Amino acid sequence: MPDPATPRCVSLQDEQTLILHCHLQPGAKKDEIVGIHGDALKIKISAPPIEGRANQQLVRFLAKLCGVKQQDVQILAGESSRQKRIRVQNLTDVPKLLKPYI
Repeated sequence: MPDPATPRCVSLQDEQTLILHCHLQPGAKKDEIVGIHGDALKIKISAPPIEGRANQQLVRFLAKLCGVKQQDVQILAGESSRQKRIRVQNLTDVPKLLKPYI
């Protein structure tokens, strides 16, 4: 059962689509989901925040995590911000790592 104190920063738009509200930390040692930052899912990305590299790495990381193609991951808002809203489409299943945040 989900912890009621955990913010719902991941939502199911339909059976195959997730919407993530995340806080990005670029320039980290490795790509990983580290928990909650305010009301957003905190994701560390190894790429620097230069010329969109962190956004590109975020898309690659989420595509691999969710088992979808990179074209199925879209940044809906926050292209130039640490706060982002992301849509992941064509899921066959919600990744275990994201289930506690739904």
